[in-house]
Amino acid sequence: MVTLSTIFIIKSDTINLEKYTIKDLPGSSGRLDVIARCVLAALIRDDSFIEDTQIWTFLGNYGAFIFDTNKLDYQTFPKNELKLAKAMVELIQRNSPDSLRNVPIKIATIIDIINELMQKKYTIYILEERGKDFLRELQFIPSIKRAFVIGNQSGDFVSSEEICRFNLSNLSFGPKSYLASSIIRLIQIYLERKK
Repeated sequence: MVTLSTIFIIKSDTINLEKYTIKDLPGSSGRLDVIARCVLAALIRDDSFIEDTQIWTFLGNYGAFIFDTNKLDYQTFPKNELKLAKAMVELIQRNSPDSLRNVPIKIATIIDIINELMQKKYTIYILEERGKDFLRELQFIPSIKRAFVIGNQSGDFVSSEEICRFNLSNLSFGPKSYLASSIIRLIQIYLERKK
């Protein structure tokens, strides 16, 4: 079994495909475009996948989708937001597009996954505006077995009682609000430079 370098965990309770149309992806999908951007930010560098990386996307009633660079084919993987969102809709609807055929759907909660990762000795961080400065803490972030939990749109998830009881380290890129995909991309850039 491969020891993963990095896992990202992101949650969205707004995804709803009842009125989905590719012509209005943001408005008709409950912001599946945001999730697609996060997946791309986590997995892809300029011309290849970032090795040994996963992103778990928890999409409310649709389940948890695990994107793993060790199991995906870079040549067929959708590399733009619209194509990835379209493939994700097909996956959610159980049509299993070839480009995402190795993306499993799990019935699990983020709490279950955090518990599992802690048992496997992963160092887990919460990204939150009031956390410790990411750049100052970068030297202490391990090179393998690290996970980053990115908050939902309202921010209530990362400050929930369920998450707080784990007493995880909070990291921040400052008081300015960033898009989740931007946070993920910044983390990947700094982790790559650290190698």
